[in-house]
Amino acid sequence: MYVKTNNLTPVKLIFTLFALLLSLSAYAGDKLKPFILASNAPGDMAAVVADTKTKLSGAGFEIVGEYSPYDGTNIIIVTNDALKKNAAATDKGGYGAVQRISVTDKDGSIQVAYTNPTYMAYAYQLKGDLKEVTEALEKALGKEQAFGSKKGLDKDDLKGYHYMFGMPYFDEPDVVAEHGTYDKAIKAVEAGLAAGKGGVSKVYRVDIPGKQQTVFGVAMTDGMSSDATIMKEVDFMDIRSSAHLPYEMLVDKDGKVYALSAKFRIAMNFPDLSMAGEHSFMGIMASPDAIKAALAQAAGAKKEKSDGGVLDF
Repeated sequence: MYVKTNNLTPVKLIFTLFALLLSLSAYAGDKLKPFILASNAPGDMAAVVADTKTKLSGAGFEIVGEYSPYDGTNIIIVTNDALKKNAAATDKGGYGAVQRISVTDKDGSIQVAYTNPTYMAYAYQLKGDLKEVTEALEKALGKEQAFGSKKGLDKDDLKGYHYMFGMPYFDEPDVVAEHGTYDKAIKAVEAGLAAGKGGVSKVYRVDIPGKQQTVFGVAMTDGMSSDATIMKEVDFMDIRSSAHLPYEMLVDKDGKVYALSAKFRIAMNFPDLSMAGEHSFMGIMASPDAIKAALAQAAGAKKEKSDGGVLDF
């Protein structure tokens, strides 16, 4: 004779377990990964780049910059009204004003991939989730698979993301320069990037509507701040995460120039990277300080002299 346990018959128990499995499956589906692979097939690099740009423009995206950090890789940076409006809705939303699309030649196969807007929206603590932008990119370019993390991260993980204990959060950026006013900061950054100070040059500029805030995308070429040096260490999987680049600087209304700490910015896009061993954070241990110093030079920061004065980098 069967005795009920917690008022569940065998049939009800089976259905309860089935419902639990479904709910767990649904929860797993909410896990997000930093990049989306649109396509991966043999082809001509230049032709794929041109076709990708045409598709993006046709989908209403504005191309604000392009960057080829090393041979076989081209990165297209886009924005649109939805991205800029969402960026304007939060204090440091400018980081989320663009999305990056990479075209990478991997052993003769051309990989087209892009940053996952919804992943980035949560990581940058934006007001909206940018799902409409995610859908627009998927419709324009396609979607084969999300990648960049084996298990992915959920919404709450991303909103409070940091790599590990003691590592910075999104709201703990580096202040790389201070100029007193927004206009002075913009002038200093434009001049520094034009001069290539610190091995840093401009890839794009997007002004955030309705506020004094501008995001600059930058190319870095010197030493341990070099994009090529860093990516050689961290971007080693079969599907390339080239759309990690380029890095950003944010000029805000307070006249300060901000940059996300590399310890956050790199980890956010490579959350599975190990701390030590081959292809690890240990291999770029000097890069966060090098990036901060390079961006400080590009942003026109001042160094204190022993007599209390200041000196340009």
